[in-house]
Amino acid sequence: MKRVLVLDGHPDAGALCGALAGEAAAAAQARGVEVRLLRLSAMQFDPNLAGGYKTRQEHEPDIVAFLDAIRWCDTFILVHPLWWGAAPAKLKGLIDRAFLPGIAFAYEGNGHFPKKLFEGRTARVLITADTPPWYLWLGYRNGWPNVLRRQILDFVGLKVTQLKVVGTIRDATPERIAGFMAQARKLGS
Repeated sequence: MKRVLVLDGHPDAGALCGALAGEAAAAAQARGVEVRLLRLSAMQFDPNLAGGYKTRQEHEPDIVAFLDAIRWCDTFILVHPLWWGAAPAKLKGLIDRAFLPGIAFAYEGNGHFPKKLFEGRTARVLITADTPPWYLWLGYRNGWPNVLRRQILDFVGLKVTQLKVVGTIRDATPERIAGFMAQARKLGS
């Protein structure tokens, strides 16, 4: 891990995810790693992939910067909340708009499985939730974490080496939040 991109995937700049992303970035920097930290809350773009894959929307500067950072990094660290069993709409919109055919993956010939254009990079993920992590696994079979790992990140070549769900957030004591911060530092170490 020489170059690390950390994305705070929370649309609210003041949320816990921002502090967690900052901890992950600081841990990586402390190891002498080059780090870029992007905050979804500061990014401006239309999250709606209105034409699907039929028509190509021009990428706004923040999407271009995100894609440049993905191509630049060796490791992508994503910190985001779980809302209604998935990522916030703005984060999902970033993925929809950025991870397009010819940019993040490409079908070759008659094949049904794509060439992974971000191959050779790893991903580490920390998800905050109000659903207890044990219930997310038991009751929902880790729905979103599995989709994120297998159908999004792996699909484009970002090999997930760590994926952790922490919670519950809404009633977390200062001691539990300190534990969440320690989990974030592990992402950057």
